[in-house]
Amino acid sequence: MADDHAVARSAERAIRAPLIRPERYGFFDKLIFAVFVLAVPVFLASPWTVFRDGDVSWHLAAGRWILEHGRVPSTDPFSFTMPGKPWVAHEWGAEVLFWVAYRAAGFAGLAATVAAALMGLAAVLFVYLRPKAGPVALLVTFVVTYAVLMPFIMARPHVLAWPFLVAWSAFLFHYRDRGRSPPLTLALLMFLWANVHGSYFAGFIVAGATALDAVVSAKWDRKIIGRWFLFGMVSLAATLLNANGIAGFLHPFSISSMETLPGIAEWHPSTSTNTPIFFVILIIMLGALLLKRPTFRVGELCLLLLTLAMALIHVRHQSVFIILAALIIPPKLASPGREEAGNLFGTAKEARASIAAAAVAAALMLGSRTMIPISPKETFANPRGLIAHVPTELRSQPVLNEYSLGGPLILAGIRPFIDGRADMYGDDFFKDYMKIVDGDVPTFEAAVRKYGISWTMLQTGNRLLPALDASREWRRIYSDSVGVIHVRRGRSGQQPPSCDEHAKREDCG
Repeated sequence: MADDHAVARSAERAIRAPLIRPERYGFFDKLIFAVFVLAVPVFLASPWTVFRDGDVSWHLAAGRWILEHGRVPSTDPFSFTMPGKPWVAHEWGAEVLFWVAYRAAGFAGLAATVAAALMGLAAVLFVYLRPKAGPVALLVTFVVTYAVLMPFIMARPHVLAWPFLVAWSAFLFHYRDRGRSPPLTLALLMFLWANVHGSYFAGFIVAGATALDAVVSAKWDRKIIGRWFLFGMVSLAATLLNANGIAGFLHPFSISSMETLPGIAEWHPSTSTNTPIFFVILIIMLGALLLKRPTFRVGELCLLLLTLAMALIHVRHQSVFIILAALIIPPKLASPGREEAGNLFGTAKEARASIAAAAVAAALMLGSRTMIPISPKETFANPRGLIAHVPTELRSQPVLNEYSLGGPLILAGIRPFIDGRADMYGDDFFKDYMKIVDGDVPTFEAAVRKYGISWTMLQTGNRLLPALDASREWRRIYSDSVGVIHVRRGRSGQQPPSCDEHAKREDCG
């Protein structure tokens, strides 16, 4: 009977062998690599994605400030409403990199930086999944992943965090599957990640879930538990080695506790209205799982469910979920036999040659992206016309600006009323701001008295604009398709009080 089973298995392998030979995969694998690891990232890092958010500007300004002063700021150096208030610049590493790229090649440099981050993400996905899933599974995975990530692709620090998330998770899964604990040197990723973006906390979620699966597989062996615990402690210590210390470590948690987060688009809950593609993909993913009925480890399942819940609660966490799902789900749905194809990279010499060729191709693609100038469309994220029409005498005076226009004002050297750093401004200030832009005239007039507002810069369609147009105290001096500038009559030549003078006045707070 045993011999019969052996013969049957040999026959099955013989029938399946032509389908899993490396040479049958080679062409399609190379095509997928060329398209999704090299070409698509450069295509997506385009004028309509790189600079379509006002926060990009203040990130650039922060990088410029850090390099000019040789340190990471601990208090607000930009606004006139919060001078001297503590500010945790927890994304300083990404900001410095963005400013260096911008100084070197303008918006094209930013585009190349974003493209490089996407290439890193895609390369890790490709290398991790290639031995575990066939070309069709790889193709679908890349299409789905890019479809979900596309709304979030811009020159902001979270894009630079994606390669850290995928690399960290892939390494942990790799060591778990081989019954080994990760090397302590891997904690270096957490050190870098914590100085680039606050999403490093997702790394601890992944590590906890992966450690659970590892110790369950090892039948709760104390040595295995101890090794994973030690790795977790070293990783925790690595995140504390950031430019802001404990404050930087706790910053992601302080942001999530803000009452006014729902007022910011990226912190909205995910719905079928604001992110329909995400829900379509979820339905397709659920259908595939119900059809295949794969088996998940406890930690894997907890990780997917927890990050899915995070994605449903806040739009911005969709990227975390889809990156982890891209690593976990395709191998579960792939047909068996891919790993039996042997070393898909060929000999060690062939592997080195492939890596060198890929690196050269990536460098050429990124170089071409840098060399082609980019001129972003004029929008609220890049209001060139509005800022160009601000009279010189107004630029040093207090302005009431819309939230999304704060970043461009900072980059232009104009101190804003508010910008994208909502966590620094705090709930009370942000609530008053929301009332103002919703057309609450008394709250607006109180802010004018408190801060000595001399002019306003608001987006076209703002609810406060009709009141300003109707007021005898305000005069419209410029408007275009992006926004409107009003100046307070009789104040255009008055200089704003200094910070010291503000501190002596009770109405300045």
